[in-house]
Amino acid sequence: MSKKGVILLNLGSPDSAEVSDVRRYLREFLMDGRVLDAPYAIRWFLVNCLILPTRPKESAAAYASIWRDEGSPLILISEGQQAKLAERLDIPVELGMRYGTPSTSGAIESLVKQGVDDLFIVPMYPHYAMSSYETAVVHTMDAIREQMPDMKTTLLQPFYQDPAYIDALVERARPSLEKGDFDKLVFSFHGIPQRHLVKGDPSHNHCLTTHDCCNTCHPAHGTCYRHQCAMTVEKFVAAAGLPKEKYMMTFQSRLGRDPWLQPYTDKTLEQLAKEGTTRVKVMCPAFTADCLETLEEIAEEGRDSFLEAGGEDFEQIPCLNEHDKFIDFLEGKVNAWLAGELEHAKATPPAYVQR
Repeated sequence: MSKKGVILLNLGSPDSAEVSDVRRYLREFLMDGRVLDAPYAIRWFLVNCLILPTRPKESAAAYASIWRDEGSPLILISEGQQAKLAERLDIPVELGMRYGTPSTSGAIESLVKQGVDDLFIVPMYPHYAMSSYETAVVHTMDAIREQMPDMKTTLLQPFYQDPAYIDALVERARPSLEKGDFDKLVFSFHGIPQRHLVKGDPSHNHCLTTHDCCNTCHPAHGTCYRHQCAMTVEKFVAAAGLPKEKYMMTFQSRLGRDPWLQPYTDKTLEQLAKEGTTRVKVMCPAFTADCLETLEEIAEEGRDSFLEAGGEDFEQIPCLNEHDKFIDFLEGKVNAWLAGELEHAKATPPAYVQR
């Protein structure tokens, strides 16, 4: 009989906030062709000659501002998610990071040693993007092919509008929202370059080409990050009963000079304050665990920018993290898989676009 197991996938973190560890992590991250999607020679030059000489020191300071005594917040929270899910199941649950440790290949090795030959792959990314969901899954499939080519796999598809995921988001935000002490709720999603939308469009003639493309039904939505983010917001505000004037969607974490998805979170927060919006709450639904992008970029930098521009009250609503409703969601997906209700995936995600 086959033995089943689960692997949770997330982005990763440096081993410490030391500059050397941050430099090593950034090199691995930015040399990924699905993150910095330039030809290898150009990517190598950009990373090693323009970015790494200065960026690690700046990033190390940012990591140091959020680092816990026990280590990286993202890793610690992810380990907590893994442990809570494992408590509810009687099959192995491993954790793998796309970059850094604990590595995806190490997690696969552990599962193989435990006799697992039927694996449920759970990317902890609600939305499809080549620089997050896609690279994590392809990297995992490569590790499986190297270690156990005949392993059966089932892949959890992006869950950006799954009712249980939306319910978890609403319950996580409820304590902050039910007080009503805010003028605007900003949904800040991790940004991606606009060109990634075009590359992810199988038809190559819809995303950023068709008028109101995100709201015009099309197969491209299966790999359209912006559409999927908009759907998360739409489902959330309907469930939470938020009027249209109380919320907006923005994108953060841009890198380089090419246009990224807009509006930009940092500029929006400053503009809101300048226009007289005094009370803002920000939540980041693209992240299932708090990390540098939420704890430092939003809760620290975003807060400072908003207050300095004239705002008076700012709150970053925590990510799903180890919230019981999110663990309920994960457990429900595993149980659906165990019951044979989820189709087995091939060696690449069904929505994966060959590049």
